[in-house]
Formats: sequence, structure tokens, C-alpha cells
Amino acid sequence: MPAYMIVTAKVHDREKFITGYGAAAAALIPQFGGEYLLRGPGAECLEGEFGEGASMVISKWPDRAAALAFWNSAEYAEVKRLREGLADVQVLLIDGPDIAVVGAG
Repeated sequence: MPAYMIVTAKVHDREKFITGYGAAAAALIPQFGGEYLLRGPGAECLEGEFGEGASMVISKWPDRAAALAFWNSAEYAEVKRLREGLADVQVLLIDGPDIAVVGAG
């Protein structure tokens, strides 16, 4: 069953975040079998306190083990350091059904 990693990030320095952490993470994710389904800034918080104007990233993984292999890898530990002090981040991992992307064709 696929797993989905859902990231909400309140970014303090968007340029440094995108050119450093964002670029490095984007290069690493496919190596572990992941793919982005959504990446974008400007989330509107409808309830709760975290997320107003935040960036959202949703990535799809073959399964939970693949997502955790990425998350716990030495390679990602190095990449994760690139976002220190640049963003407040919340990361969730959930199993779910395969979500087909409509309109690609």
C-alpha cells in the first residue's frame, strides 16, 4: 500500500529554503522511490494555528518502509540540516490507497 508524506512548513527565508534544502531534497526523493504530488506555498489555514501562509508538500512512496528509509537515511540527514533556522516544519506519514493523478495526458 502506498504511503504519503505530508509536510507543512512555515518558511522564514523562502529563497534560501528553496535553493538549498528544496533543491537538495527534490534530487534525493526519487532515489528512494518517492515522487511529489503537490508542492506549493500559500496554504490557507481554516482551523488550528499552524499553517497560515505555509508551504505544503505531499509526496507519494511505494510503501511506508520506503518513506522511512528516505527519512532515516544518512543522505537525508545531511539535506535536512540545510533547512535549520529557515522553517518551522510539521511532517506526517500515512498509509493510503493509490491516488491516480487525473489530467496527465
